[in-house]
Amino acid sequence: VQLQACGGGLVQAGGSLRISCAASGRTFSDYAVGWFRQAPGKERDFVAALAAITWSGGRTYYADSVKGRFTISRDNAKNTVYLQMNSLKPEDTAVYYCASSRSITGSRSLDAYDYWGQGTQLTVSS
Repeated sequence: VQLQACGGGLVQAGGSLRISCAASGRTFSDYAVGWFRQAPGKERDFVAALAAITWSGGRTYYADSVKGRFTISRDNAKNTVYLQMNSLKPEDTAVYYCASSRSITGSRSLDAYDYWGQGTQLTVSS
């Protein structure tokens, strides 16, 4: 299983960006998928998760810090997951990682995910 994240970049505060994560070797819709981020010198933190389509129709979960600004979604035909990020803030600056879970339910725990993408950098300037 390989996950390929892309779409990061430099954005001004208040701007928007969509990052994506394509999977090979695993059907995204069959398992939960998550986005995490890691700022320099900090731990990797939960951002958003999307349950498998068979779990509550694909329930979504968000960290309080991004709720209302970020949206996680999935394109089953492309086997790709997206993270739409709006109203970006400098504190959103981090490397963003996508991950595929061994479970169908979404989770905020890193331990629930068994495959990880390589990460894509988002920098938000003030």
